[in-house]
Amino acid sequence: MKRIGLTTTVPIEVLLAAGYSPIDLNNLFVVSEDYHKYIEMAERDGFPKSMCAWIKGIYGACIDNDIKEVLGVTEGDCSNTKTLLEIFKKRGINIHPFGYPHSHSKEDVREELDRFMEYMGVTLEEAEAQRERVNKLRAKAIYIDEMTLDGRATGFENHLLQLCFSDFDGDIERYDAFLDSKIEEIESREPAQKKLKLGYLGIPPMQGDLHDYVESLDARFVYNEVQREFAFPRALKDKNIYEQYHNYTYTYGMDFRMKDIRKQVEERKLDGIIHYTQAFCHRAVEDIIIKSELDIPILTIEGDKSNVLDARTKLRIEAFLDMLGDMKRDK
Repeated sequence: MKRIGLTTTVPIEVLLAAGYSPIDLNNLFVVSEDYHKYIEMAERDGFPKSMCAWIKGIYGACIDNDIKEVLGVTEGDCSNTKTLLEIFKKRGINIHPFGYPHSHSKEDVREELDRFMEYMGVTLEEAEAQRERVNKLRAKAIYIDEMTLDGRATGFENHLLQLCFSDFDGDIERYDAFLDSKIEEIESREPAQKKLKLGYLGIPPMQGDLHDYVESLDARFVYNEVQREFAFPRALKDKNIYEQYHNYTYTYGMDFRMKDIRKQVEERKLDGIIHYTQAFCHRAVEDIIIKSELDIPILTIEGDKSNVLDARTKLRIEAFLDMLGDMKRDK
């Protein structure tokens, strides 16, 4: 199959129907043992130090892994993607644009999906056949989410296994088998409830040790917002691909996104939230809206280039969880 790099979650059903093997460049970058070389590669090629590390990492991962085609989301995600695609084009990479309409109207979403399917040479029937195939995996993500709530799956497993739904780790059949083995492993465990139930908001963290560090302090992320959206938890109930991508919260306005966040906060009985922001990312300003609309303790942390938590951030998290523990005890 032809490889195609992705800048974020896209209508993967269309790509599978078109014969592509999608590769999320974010995952390729952040899971690399030598991830910092991708950032350095971008900076050597002229990317400023004051630009988001994710964009630089995506660029480096694409060049270093010889990805010849890239599908970039030009509306609804990173504000730097348009320029990144232009740079890729100058490097001889074949680029394809896709946008989540800012209007969020059903008509505009349908029109963009129809344009994308026509552009990729795929019929609606072919895309729906792939959606039916992919939904079988999404049902497993829902089950893993449920096992996080009952204490069997860890917060990190919840985070990582749903995160990889953006590209199925590059091979949908292999990832399906991997999910089966992980589910069997998780099912065999005794539930291990933590004292505090947390929600994680914001883009997936640069720091891979965040979830495990929280677990070491007798707390657990039982809600990973964006990662859960990557697995499309409502897809099984959606009537078609148009409805599915209209109901996807991450790429639309904060009012729409906050409706589901408030619902999850209440249903999961969260004690607090950690909101992750990335240095130099325009989404950091969303923190103002999140804090004004949620009646729950929120700690905002920021990451930049490091893939591990620094001492200051660890101390802030520990103090926050101590405060939540005191509040819960007082109640």
